Amino acid sequence: MSALPDSRYVSLTTFRRSGVAVPTPVWAAPDGGDLVVWTRADSGKVKRLRHTSRVTVAPCDVRGNLQGEAVEAQARLLPPGEWQPALAALARRYGWQWRITYGAGRLVGILRRRERRALIRISPA
Repeated sequence: MSALPDSRYVSLTTFRRSGVAVPTPVWAAPDGGDLVVWTRADSGKVKRLRHTSRVTVAPCDVRGNLQGEAVEAQARLLPPGEWQPALAALARRYGWQWRITYGAGRLVGILRRRERRALIRISPA
């Protein structure tokens, strides 16, 4: 089993129904042997994950320029009951940047009266 990348940003590649790969640079925090990713619930990556759990992850910079080899993995959307450990992992990894970003996202969700966040758990294939 290949280890998942342990970099500040990872390129999360999801796949369209046609098989076309769509890479996106994201924050990812290690949580045990997995990675956790926080994103908008209406993002394209979430929509693509609803029909296929196959993903690849590779270390990258903030702009998505790859800095290593991609690793095959499986991803799943976490139900809200499983969010606490994932949120804690992200808070440990990104510190004050996480608190500001997450806090702003929660405020927008409260003002719009709907949940706009999703958490993804990525496990080695």
